[in-house]
Amino acid sequence: MVPAASVTSSLSLQDVRVPASNLLPKALGLKAALSCLSQARYGIGWGALGAAMACYHESLEYAKIRKQFDNKPIASHQMIQEKFADMITEITKGQLLALHVGRLKDQGRAHYSHISMLKRNNVKIALDVARAARDILGANGVADEYPIFRHLCNLESVFTYEGTHNMHTLIIGEQVTGIPAYK
Repeated sequence: MVPAASVTSSLSLQDVRVPASNLLPKALGLKAALSCLSQARYGIGWGALGAAMACYHESLEYAKIRKQFDNKPIASHQMIQEKFADMITEITKGQLLALHVGRLKDQGRAHYSHISMLKRNNVKIALDVARAARDILGANGVADEYPIFRHLCNLESVFTYEGTHNMHTLIIGEQVTGIPAYK
């Protein structure tokens, strides 16, 4: 089985005219596109946690049955338990951030910088969790038999689309300081 990943392609349009009858109703300029972008980023903030949870659960089950050297499951080793403690703590913090931003959205109070923070934080967490899970599985962490490497590869692409990690850093930085660093 070949690991699934999103298809990334380029699209170029030149000299395209859109008749007024085909314009989106109530869409005024760039604000409409950016609104969609915020919604996509919000969804990514939750979706990345789903990938993190899948990697966490897969590696936990593996660590409970994989025995090495002392004929004990590797889950009994201190360094493995530290990885799991870190993974579940970061996932839980990401869930709380996503819940908070979701509540702000429901109240109409979510700022695009909140959504940038959510996307930036949760994708980074998910990547860290996927890497730790891959490490726990050793060479099996890149085998098709386990979904971890597929999630890791997909998360690498998510790290860059809908705004790179660095772009979201600048958005948050401007919100904190009041000074744009990207202009």
